[in-house]
Amino acid sequence: MLAKLTSKNQITLPKATVSEVEAAEYFDVTVERGRIVLTPVRVQQAQAVRQKLEELGITEQDIEDAVAWARK
Repeated sequence: MLAKLTSKNQITLPKATVSEVEAAEYFDVTVERGRIVLTPVRVQQAQAVRQKLEELGITEQDIEDAVAWARK
């Protein structure tokens, strides 16, 4: 099967190819010996939230304090 690379570096994957792997919205992209390899990945929502909290510097104690404040 062929897939065309557009001028905007976009590729549409053939439906028959995608249907053979687990449904995924995101793919890990690597290059191995001159070949582009796409590996389906599932983004864990909880992990994404934890990562964002860490980036923002929000600690578990901050969350506990906010919950306690909200429950007053």
